[in-house]
Amino acid sequence: MSALPHMVKSAVMALLFFTLAAAAQAQQQQTFTSEPLQIETAGGKSHDFTAELALNNAQREQGLMFRKSMPLENGMLFDFGEPRDVAMWMRNTLIPLDMLFIGRDGRITHIHENAVPHSEAIISSRGPVKFVLELNGGTAKRYGIKPGDIVRSAQIGNRK
Repeated sequence: MSALPHMVKSAVMALLFFTLAAAAQAQQQQTFTSEPLQIETAGGKSHDFTAELALNNAQREQGLMFRKSMPLENGMLFDFGEPRDVAMWMRNTLIPLDMLFIGRDGRITHIHENAVPHSEAIISSRGPVKFVLELNGGTAKRYGIKPGDIVRSAQIGNRK
């Protein structure tokens, strides 16, 4: 009888492992639609990107995790539905990212440049935002993108 608790514990641990593995597998299988978006700088320049859309909880949870690369003019736009304080991190994210925090009107309120891959440090929106656009690390600096610039897309609802 002394083996029974060990067998039960082993079975529970195995079930937990397979449940977590299945959840991780399902999370990795999210598919994303994409759309063009533009960033207009205060200096009058416009930069075109293609953004995958993270619109539901499963898509937002997966984000760009496990990607080994991303084309330079691509990104991911997270839509949180309503403006709120947002906290992001880089767990299981393999590439450095610039995170552009965006208000309901498409205006960039804050930029966190070159988020460190695999970091679990919390990256705060520093106030309510409706969207976050993740771009390859260094993109904001390369194009001179700053808070106050405008992101335009159909998802944001301000496409010209």
